[in-house]
Amino acid sequence: MPIFIKIFLFMLLSMTGFGRHEFQTSNYSGVIDIRSLNGKQFEINTKLSPLLKPYEIDVRNLVQARLIRGSIDINILIKQHGASRAMTVNTELAHHYYQAMMQIADELQLEKQDILPTLMRMPEIVSASTDVLNADDWNVVADAVNTACDTLMAQRRQEGVMLTRHISHNIETIARLADEVDPFEKNRIPRLREKLMQAVQDQSNGLPIDANRLEQEIIFYVEKLDINEERNRLKHHCTYFNELMAEEGLHKGKKLGFLMQEIGREINTLGSKANDVGIQKLVVAMKDELEQAKEQLLNAL
Repeated sequence: MPIFIKIFLFMLLSMTGFGRHEFQTSNYSGVIDIRSLNGKQFEINTKLSPLLKPYEIDVRNLVQARLIRGSIDINILIKQHGASRAMTVNTELAHHYYQAMMQIADELQLEKQDILPTLMRMPEIVSASTDVLNADDWNVVADAVNTACDTLMAQRRQEGVMLTRHISHNIETIARLADEVDPFEKNRIPRLREKLMQAVQDQSNGLPIDANRLEQEIIFYVEKLDINEERNRLKHHCTYFNELMAEEGLHKGKKLGFLMQEIGREINTLGSKANDVGIQKLVVAMKDELEQAKEQLLNAL
């Protein structure tokens, strides 16, 4: 199967996406929102209903297993069916407070009206509900989290198609530009030799020149300017990049990032050694394509 076809069979995934899912349990209804942006590692910010606080680690583990990498925000809102039980009243403590207040009123001969409002404001009489989800309700929420992740992953795949297309085009363009160096390379070395010979003769002021020594020095200098090795490595890196893009599996962003650094090094070395206007123009075009690919790859999973 041709590489360019395999690339789109095993395309990249974007790190950005959004997923939402509403759910119902026997006791509760709720909605889950998950948003993912690009990030070097897995980072998650949770905003959970108090009912889910004991399950926060479970939520994090579920999301990490599905989304792998990126900056993740997850918001889970849960509401209870029917009458609200958002608070609890400590009736036993209230009874003790009431007896003490009545005793003080008798001793001080105070009015005993409107005791209830005062009683309800006493410490620890009214407190927030400490209810948590039971196992069955949690299983429903866990399934809902997975469904929201499925929706988000579908968006990641859609954006991944565009990422794959753009990056593949950039790398193929770099490889094509590397081939376009050939016409300039054929005349570059002879021109450099001639230029060096002329420069030595101009500086010799008519003094005799050791032709053998001069030839050795020129050969040594020209070898340092040879770019065939860098050009071959650059083309090899581009080929391997496409092969890696076409490999089965979706989590390849970091590997491709490392390989893109190697491509950048070869382009820079090629430009520093070329000493040719035509090749320098090609190098500038390669760098432009590489920067575009880097920007796109930052968002790849």
